[in-house]
Amino acid sequence: MRALFQALSRSGDWVLPTLARGVFAAVLVGYFWASAATKFAGNPFQLSTGAFAQIFPQSLEAVGYDASALALPLHLVALAGAWAEVILPLLLLIGLLTRLAALGMIGFVLVQSLTDVFGHMADSTTIGAWFDRSSDALILDQRALWLLLLAILVFKGAGPLSTDRMLRRFWPNQ
Repeated sequence: MRALFQALSRSGDWVLPTLARGVFAAVLVGYFWASAATKFAGNPFQLSTGAFAQIFPQSLEAVGYDASALALPLHLVALAGAWAEVILPLLLLIGLLTRLAALGMIGFVLVQSLTDVFGHMADSTTIGAWFDRSSDALILDQRALWLLLLAILVFKGAGPLSTDRMLRRFWPNQ
């Protein structure tokens, strides 16, 4: 039995990141890319009003839903956020700069959650509570699992089936 557990421990370095990237691809890539698609209007540098409604709901309301009246820094943050929803999942999908991309996604999910709670004024059912008997809250429960999945990639890397691993063959000291 001990040999079995030792073998499982050794295989964790390649099984966990491979499964984490697979689950991320199956569950979250489509979610983030669909969300990003709602933010662009016509070209990759033009944002829809919906982008500002999602990212800066109270600021957009304050200017009468006229996104052109928002300050330039808000436009830049919204554009960066929209592109992050495209680029970071792609990097994780192909396993390139995985640890950095996973850290970026953790930051993105935290900002997304704070925006939902404070910007969109999510109710207590949507926010949820930990250590209760319900596991279906959209913010605390689901996003805690997302963060755990991303943390595996931060600590373990991309795994053997990744661009990171392929590139490491060319630059072994990196």
